[in-house]
Amino acid sequence: MFWRLFLTYLLLVVMAVGLVGIYILQRAESLFYELANDVGLGVFLVMGLAAVPAYLLARQFSRPFDELTDGARRLADGDLGHKIRVSGGKEHYDLAATFNAMSGKLADTFAQLAHDREQLRTILSGMVEGVIAIDQDQRVLFANDRAGQLLGFDPSGAVGRKLWEVARQRGFQEIVGKGLGSNGPHREELDWKGPAARSLAVYVSRLPGGGGPGAVVVVHDTTEVRRLERMRQDFVANVSHELKTPLSVIKSTIEALQDGAAEDPTARVAFLSQVSHEADRLDALIQDLLSLARIESGEFGLELQAVALDKAIIDCLERHQPRAETKTLTLVEKPPANAPADVPALADSDALRQLLDNLVDNAIKYTPNGGRITVRWEASADQVWFEVEDTGVGIPDRDMPRIFERFYRVDKARSREVGGTGLGLAIVKHLAQAMRGSVRVASQVGTGTTFKVTLPRAVVSRG
Repeated sequence: MFWRLFLTYLLLVVMAVGLVGIYILQRAESLFYELANDVGLGVFLVMGLAAVPAYLLARQFSRPFDELTDGARRLADGDLGHKIRVSGGKEHYDLAATFNAMSGKLADTFAQLAHDREQLRTILSGMVEGVIAIDQDQRVLFANDRAGQLLGFDPSGAVGRKLWEVARQRGFQEIVGKGLGSNGPHREELDWKGPAARSLAVYVSRLPGGGGPGAVVVVHDTTEVRRLERMRQDFVANVSHELKTPLSVIKSTIEALQDGAAEDPTARVAFLSQVSHEADRLDALIQDLLSLARIESGEFGLELQAVALDKAIIDCLERHQPRAETKTLTLVEKPPANAPADVPALADSDALRQLLDNLVDNAIKYTPNGGRITVRWEASADQVWFEVEDTGVGIPDRDMPRIFERFYRVDKARSREVGGTGLGLAIVKHLAQAMRGSVRVASQVGTGTTFKVTLPRAVVSRG
């Protein structure tokens, strides 16, 4: 711009001198040549000197525009909020003020966009669902960490790559392809095969518009939901079976009595004894179900207080001693060598009694004749724990994660042979948790099983 203005000013001077010369030439040709001889050199000198003010005027007028151009270039390079300061007339100041206002507005707008983008990225990264944005060619535009965890890829290296390169399972690709080809959202279940098998629900929502992402893929892990659904189905089936079995026996026994067995004193006693036994079994099942429901709902009414652990263990072993003797089992209490006898657990006395009874009863059922059951206990500054160890049949490793489930039986035939409702260990787990404790199990097939229950230690003030 500067050189154009400079040459324009010089051209104007030249044109002005030329017009004066032409005018004189037309009016008096002799005067023109006379003046040309006398002042010609001066005219050229004046024209040369005019270049200096032309240069200064051009520089003064073009400098604000150069500063504006430089400011716009810096703005384009990312220097948002850059301000320019120009000198000149009112028009220059107005132009500079408008530019500075635009620069500040752009800085605020881009800052807000960056904040919103970072906030959205943080929200997406913290979601329990995997989120992947892809374009129409299935090229990854965004993937959060959860998507990488569920589908087994590194999200930081996925952007720009094809989706099939980062998630290499045909079933997943087919679902995404169906979603891109559909007009509305597409949902489908997928069994993901990998180092950690999962059940996934894949949602594909196609997005409108050109140049943007072709679809958003949301992946939800339904493994736990599927497991709970199977547990619910198993629970309903097991409850139905456990209720049906004693009811069927009672019904068939009553029918036999009605058909004439009641007239035979020996048969009548046997049948009535069987009815009583099955009624007791049915009552125990219902009571355990009700207890478990109350514990899970928080309506069990626990009153946590100081309970002498050693006395609770001794009382439990005394209650089960007659049953142990019928199987020639040895019941042993093993207190710690360096702890006082009256270490208190913070527990509900009835809940602790039921918990101990279930564990010892379970050990008696699954320990062969002549075996040994040991109940040992220990204490620390803030906890107490006891272990019920038997020399029974043990639990296979594959069954260990499920033994605290309701009605789960390692050996269904043997479990029904020895009796029980199948709810004992589930009640143990929930009672321990309700008393702010925990229960763990260790077992070896053919050697025995050890259940360890940890409870808080009560703080007893001594006055």
